[in-house]
Amino acid sequence: MNYNKKSIEDIEVAGKRVLCRCDFNVPTKDGKITSDKRIVAAMPTIEYLVNKGAKVILCSHMGKPKGEWKPELSLKVVAERISQLLGKEVIMASDVAGEDSKAKAAALQNGDVMLLENTRYIKGETKNDPELSKALADLADIFVNDAFGTAHRAHSSTAGVADYLPAVSGYLVQKEVSIMGKALANPERPFVAILGGAKVSDKLNVINNLLEKVDTLIIGGGMAYTFLAAQGYTVGKSLVDEEKLDYCKEMMAKAEAKGVKLLLPVDTAVSPAFPSPIDAEIPVDYVDCTAIPADKMGLDIGPKACAEFAAAAKAAKTVVWNGPMGVFENPTLAKGTIAVAQALADSDAVTIVGGGDSAAACEQLGFASQITHISTGGGASLEFLEGLELPGIACLQDK
Repeated sequence: MNYNKKSIEDIEVAGKRVLCRCDFNVPTKDGKITSDKRIVAAMPTIEYLVNKGAKVILCSHMGKPKGEWKPELSLKVVAERISQLLGKEVIMASDVAGEDSKAKAAALQNGDVMLLENTRYIKGETKNDPELSKALADLADIFVNDAFGTAHRAHSSTAGVADYLPAVSGYLVQKEVSIMGKALANPERPFVAILGGAKVSDKLNVINNLLEKVDTLIIGGGMAYTFLAAQGYTVGKSLVDEEKLDYCKEMMAKAEAKGVKLLLPVDTAVSPAFPSPIDAEIPVDYVDCTAIPADKMGLDIGPKACAEFAAAAKAAKTVVWNGPMGVFENPTLAKGTIAVAQALADSDAVTIVGGGDSAAACEQLGFASQITHISTGGGASLEFLEGLELPGIACLQDK
């Protein structure tokens, strides 16, 4: 995939109607937004377009209305929040590329901003329906994709509309593509990848792709126990992906053949059972991974593994991390994830955290400002690491 894509700064937007796909899929409770982080993240792109005199038409999905008009998933609350942040009214359309949208888009003046209703109110959105793509494109002269979180989806508002309009990236997508693209295509070395999470099956293609690129691959989280079992160790009641034992053996052989250092945890936090509720206090012992008792399960990496993983991260020039090292929602079992987050924060390397739980951990721990880049897309960043072509990026014009 070509990562060298045109951005909003590479085209003339003054006086043009610009359809800008954002990620306004924000959490709400009782009709109020509980976190406006995604809206705030989109503001630099919106402000640039406004300041350059574009006629800005914003669109996004929220939740999963599955083609039904659900008032609790209306973007009206988003329009109100953008109005506050911009200091000017955001015009709210009552439909998605329907009569109201057409009339309001046609009446826009330079610097005006309007927001379409939830794109997923229309069944054709998730099917990338050409009719909806064309109707959205008819509202505008230029398409800007600034929603990396949905860039792995070939939907009408993320990719289909680019069949009919010149398409470029907004600042968020530009940052994701330039930083993550460079890390995968031309990283400064040593290049270390740290993968966590529960199941090997969730990261099959990521592991395979990264072994082509990295100098060191670190495996933590629940999936480490499947690798340990594949090495012939008994892992007690730990999570094991039985169907993936042969795959783990293949990946260990591939690492050896390619001269990639594959690090598995040398010790682990064990307990008789998974915490229930998830934040309950539980008894924990630390044992070597070669000696996990039959009646216990591994739930986090141990202190020796923390030190070894941190040392590898600190010696790197590029580090990519995706997935927690243990059940980090439980304070007792968060030590491994905290150690990795701390190591990345202390590192002089280019550090990239790929969405989801790892991003949440860095933000909760207050390390976000010390990380080079925290991805805004969980699924999209995983597919990026798999080396897949993302429809919402592939559709953008090359530089």
